[in-house]
Amino acid sequence: MCIYGVAGNSFVGYVTANSGKILQLSLEHCLLVVVAVLIAIVVGISLGILISYYDVLAPAILYVCQIIMTIPSLALFGLFLPLFGIGFKTGVITLVLYCLLPVVRNTYVGIAEIDPSIIEAARGMGMNEASIMTKIKLPLAWPIIMAGIRTAVVMVVGIAAIASVVGAGGLGVFIFRGISQWNINAVLVGAIFVSLLAIVFDQVLKLVENRSQV
Repeated sequence: MCIYGVAGNSFVGYVTANSGKILQLSLEHCLLVVVAVLIAIVVGISLGILISYYDVLAPAILYVCQIIMTIPSLALFGLFLPLFGIGFKTGVITLVLYCLLPVVRNTYVGIAEIDPSIIEAARGMGMNEASIMTKIKLPLAWPIIMAGIRTAVVMVVGIAAIASVVGAGGLGVFIFRGISQWNINAVLVGAIFVSLLAIVFDQVLKLVENRSQV
């Protein structure tokens, strides 16, 4: 396959020869990250809202999220293989778990730091809890929540490279095949393009954050 071949000994030559495969695996990597992050945002913000109402649950839920973060990524991918098999699903589920801590924590902290007098004023105006959450709490907490999302995305772009070992695709294919075949160009392609994707994702989210604050 072209991906594992070498066009001369130059890095530029290798990139040129494998440009099609780089594009394909980059798109796979992006899809893996986007799906995982979107699910993590829904689950993480929901959990953050839940523990903002029930403080007694906060230590336990945050602790579980922290424990998940300490599990080596390769081991966590392996743990889900018997349950979900080889492929995209195992990669997404694992990445969702790694995304949760910054999203849950920042949602909880962002809501908790809102001035209580603002909430009381809203209640005094007759707003119900759903309206207070959607029109006051979440908008005020959004900058902190967004910071958590950006942290999660940058982190998970790197971790997604390991998803290739469970058949989820992505740029990790270059890295692991390069290591197994002593091909430094393949390793460099995987590492550089993963880093570039992390930068692109972060800048896009920064732009979204700035637009949402206007």
